[in-house]
Amino acid sequence: MKDYQEVRQNLLDMLQELDERLTKITADVRHDDQPLNADSSEQAIEVENDQVLDALGNAARLEVEKIRQAISRIDAGTYGICQGCGEAIKSERLAAVPFAKYCISCEQNQTH
Repeated sequence: MKDYQEVRQNLLDMLQELDERLTKITADVRHDDQPLNADSSEQAIEVENDQVLDALGNAARLEVEKIRQAISRIDAGTYGICQGCGEAIKSERLAAVPFAKYCISCEQNQTH
């Protein structure tokens, strides 16, 4: 089993960054700093912006879950093993996508 403690720390750092981003997005969507504008055309733009922020927040939450799963795989000793075929995931792929749970071939099969 390889020692993935540096990868684990990088994933924890990513989690912290995503948590900070989610906190800001949530505050913006809730309009914590100021309420929606009274002007209906301005309000429509603000609501549209909220929808974009909400989509960004959802994407960040999905990434958080993938990172947590990767940390769990590190802790369990199964990190770097493809969950599709059981082969080792290439280190280049893990460097590019540290929360990858499939090798390239299996990932392509998942998306088709």
